[in-house]
Amino acid sequence: MTWYHPKYYAELRKLRRQATSSQASSDKHPNQRTRVQASSQSLQAPGSDDQGTSAQAHGPGCKQQEDTQEKRKYDDLKAQQVDINDMAWGVAEKIVRRHYTDEDVEKAYYLQNKFENVSTIAKDSCFHFHYLGNKEKTNYNGETTIEENVPIEKHFDFRLNGSIDENNNYSSNRDLSYSFALFRDEINAQEDCNADILIEQANKDDNPHKRKFVENNEKYLGLSGGRDNETKYGREWNEKYQLDLIGRDYCRDRSIACSKEEFDFLISWKQQKSAFVMAHTKWIESVLKQMKEIKLGLKGYKWLDEGVELANELGLDVKDHEIIRTNSSGLVIYNPKNLAERIKGMKNTEKTREQKIAERVAYMQQQQNNSDNLN
Repeated sequence: MTWYHPKYYAELRKLRRQATSSQASSDKHPNQRTRVQASSQSLQAPGSDDQGTSAQAHGPGCKQQEDTQEKRKYDDLKAQQVDINDMAWGVAEKIVRRHYTDEDVEKAYYLQNKFENVSTIAKDSCFHFHYLGNKEKTNYNGETTIEENVPIEKHFDFRLNGSIDENNNYSSNRDLSYSFALFRDEINAQEDCNADILIEQANKDDNPHKRKFVENNEKYLGLSGGRDNETKYGREWNEKYQLDLIGRDYCRDRSIACSKEEFDFLISWKQQKSAFVMAHTKWIESVLKQMKEIKLGLKGYKWLDEGVELANELGLDVKDHEIIRTNSSGLVIYNPKNLAERIKGMKNTEKTREQKIAERVAYMQQQQNNSDNLN
């Protein structure tokens, strides 16, 4: 694997221009190999806190392109998204058209076109569906009772930025995590866009850095102009998943009855979308953890040789012409081999059933050996 990282090379060029006379001195004696010191101040590791995993950090050899369990799971689930959305839409369309028939829609359009004061039909992509079932209810004394034959209702939003939270029941809620994960490659190919920004900024207060990338991502996807001004992917997606509905604009005012089986299928659709977003999150979190360790290690290395050794241990091919010499100082914190093993342990964390059984057998055998030794 080749370590191509635009930010990395920019720093190399910067340091090359700042090379001191010590480099010139070493160049006069080509037969004498000088163990040069690495800069612990200016050279940042890919994916540092300043740049995260933004588009500027993406290159052919970036660690994000490394084939890991986390990335494979993301790729596998991404490949399923079109099918699961289409199947869920087929169920939703069946429910809606059973309630609002094609004949009803035609009559509603006829009346709306005939009379100026009639506004009774419009296209929509989100729905409230319900079935009659049993629901637990707790009173103020903490006592639980079962209500029978009551509406069990949920909101289902097919828009690109619709909520994927299965517990959410509000049509006004928006969620960008799904669209950022689904169109990650397209977003990250644009300047000043970063599809991973919500993951990088998780648990942090709102700030200008986050808002900048979120707004740029939304603008690129065509979601920033509001429902009636969508463009690009937003318009194409939302026009694909919309139906003519009779009633007021608020979908809560027209909850539509469905079967429990249909309801459960749509709940599973939301769960699958959430699983895809979680796969994106875990993959990028894994990359960020590795980059944090690399940054910490590189900052602590005194000698450039140690940084090269770390790169080699990680399978990164650093060419001779990419190595520059400078005389900044620092402290050696990690042994390169140990740091490399630590970083490798942050990926491919899922274990097969066979691996878990083998580890358990080995553990039991070790326990038995320890017991035998004591006796």
